Amino acid sequence: MSPSTEQRKLAAIMFTDMVGYSALAQRNEKLALGLLAEQQLLLRSTFPKFNGREIKSTGDGFLVEFTSALEAAQCAVEIQKSLVEYNASAAPERRIQVRIGVHLGDVVLREADMFGDGVNIAARIEPLAEAGGICLSGPVVDQVANKLGVSLVKLGAPELKNIRTLVDVYRVVLPWEGGGTAGRPSATKSKPRSNLSRVLLPGGAVLILLTIASVWLHMHQPGGTPSISSGPANEALKSATPLPDQKSIAVLPFVNMSSDKENEYLSDGITEELCTALAQVRGLRVPARTSCFVFKGKTDDIQKIGQQLHVATVLEGSVSKSGNKLRITAQLINIADGFHLWATNYDRDVSDLLALRSEIAQQVVAAMRVQLLPGEKEHLEKKGTENPEAHRLYLVGLSLWNQRTEEGINKALDYFGQALLKDSNYSLPHVGVADCYLTLPFYSRFPTKQAIPHARAAALAALTLDDRLGEAHAALAYVRRDEWDWQGADAEFKHALTLSPNYATAHKWYSDLLLELRRFDEASREIQRAQELDPLSPIINSAVGWVLHNQGYYDQAITACRAALELHPRFFGNHLCLGQTYLMKQMYREAITEFQGVTASVENAPLGLGHLGYAYAMSGRPNEAREVLDQLTGFLQRGYGVQCEIALIYHGLGDRENALNWLEKGVEAHLAPMPQLNYSPAWQNLRSEPRFLALLKTMGLEK
Repeated sequence: MSPSTEQRKLAAIMFTDMVGYSALAQRNEKLALGLLAEQQLLLRSTFPKFNGREIKSTGDGFLVEFTSALEAAQCAVEIQKSLVEYNASAAPERRIQVRIGVHLGDVVLREADMFGDGVNIAARIEPLAEAGGICLSGPVVDQVANKLGVSLVKLGAPELKNIRTLVDVYRVVLPWEGGGTAGRPSATKSKPRSNLSRVLLPGGAVLILLTIASVWLHMHQPGGTPSISSGPANEALKSATPLPDQKSIAVLPFVNMSSDKENEYLSDGITEELCTALAQVRGLRVPARTSCFVFKGKTDDIQKIGQQLHVATVLEGSVSKSGNKLRITAQLINIADGFHLWATNYDRDVSDLLALRSEIAQQVVAAMRVQLLPGEKEHLEKKGTENPEAHRLYLVGLSLWNQRTEEGINKALDYFGQALLKDSNYSLPHVGVADCYLTLPFYSRFPTKQAIPHARAAALAALTLDDRLGEAHAALAYVRRDEWDWQGADAEFKHALTLSPNYATAHKWYSDLLLELRRFDEASREIQRAQELDPLSPIINSAVGWVLHNQGYYDQAITACRAALELHPRFFGNHLCLGQTYLMKQMYREAITEFQGVTASVENAPLGLGHLGYAYAMSGRPNEAREVLDQLTGFLQRGYGVQCEIALIYHGLGDRENALNWLEKGVEAHLAPMPQLNYSPAWQNLRSEPRFLALLKTMGLEK
């Protein structure tokens, strides 16, 4: 081997080992292989979060390289915390324990492998850890002392096999062990299993943690029965939750202090724009607008808000307008102690609002000591338009679109159009128009088939003006998806997320696409990322249950839906998902209750009727199912695209001919729900029908 292919460097090295794997493999090889796969998935999903690079798998363990001793130690703690959550709801025979050793030393990189004393020492330190524990070498502790947030117990300098140098070894006292005494992490049935979601329920008393990590593996292992749970977390798990990254910030809704209520678009607009601008800074984690606006008009304690959004700082302020004069106050608050890190007042003309957003964002970044990457300062300074009236009209339109009602969306279209009349080169109103047409079919009788050309034209217009606008690429991706151009949609979503990786809506939309393509593992990862970015979003939390439901994990979907309902008890999407899951478990009475609640709460729209009729049919109540069919026929005559809902009820009544007839009409009308035929469990019994397979082929979804 040529010396030129070798590289010597200082690195932090981690060794892991799955406790008891060999013995389990002799007793039950199938179970051992299944648990090994789950362990590998969990660890492999954790390493990149701390910039870890997997060098190789060592059978039931890993050799991983980190450039920072602190990141290596933090990764080790996160792995053990995730396993505590996993084991909390797992049967005793399915619990996984791992030992971890971390050392900082000299290593040699040779092609794809790693050698040297540093590697050998790390390999000898790992077996000294207890099951579920971590051991660190003295050189690591020298780097992480007082930074890791855990206690350390020195084990001395034990003799390490074939290692001449004495090395101090320390045991990490993990938070759930308590008191610095040795022991195993406690696990109770109330503890959640993983960290798909880490949000506090209203009242601040309950930590919801959902998981889909094990689902990804069980999907590929026949006979696997994932045990996914969520619910009240006990105090041990709360203490195990890591502190938020110090480079994280939530922009709370700025308060409208003007006497005129109509000026609220200014306070909402400045909040939204700051969220968007700060989210583009790669060194910052910024919860999405949806989660932050949960606190609008509330006076919750700052520390409680920080816990719910899992951030270390919050930005809050107020806006008042008098004539053409603006006064904006802003303050950056540290969650840990409530102290102000930075605060200031701005007295400007309304025409200065565009520049103010940039100024505030840059001062916040400076106060948080975040290093801007090349191009990010330019992005923060970018105005989009020099026309203050165009900007004002855009903000009003944005506020109306966020109401998510038919009236609000139509009014938003009008305001975005007015903004473009003032400045046709302003890209954001074009994105607003695209988003309006993408969402309008869900809240009105406006057909998707007619919405597509409008949305496509608006998204392309925005990209013509700014081809690096991630939101515009996401809108175009959604258009491609509605056009059933699956390859084009996939490419656009990937490009959008490369440009705007913190855009939660794009992650959610991409998850929807991946479901339609039956790429369930990827759909799970995308909805997990969306929830991390927007932890209090009713739509995203509902989608977590939807992803589980459509993979057939009904118990876990019910748990996810109930958790989401605690956050948003009136959101119809949670009730729809829960009702559909009850249907699959033949819990017809519970399903009917959920659907009746949806149809009662949504006036003058067919939402939920199809599944209500299907539930009646499946529960042996055909007369009531046919009454719902009559209601849907009335909606059809009024212009609503309910062909899929009608087909579903005929399917429940056992009338395959009529079910397929109506599905064909739905595909011909290019209705938005039709791609669900490719993955929804409700249609499982029709998937062998040639006419059904022909519909999938028409949509480009054939296998």
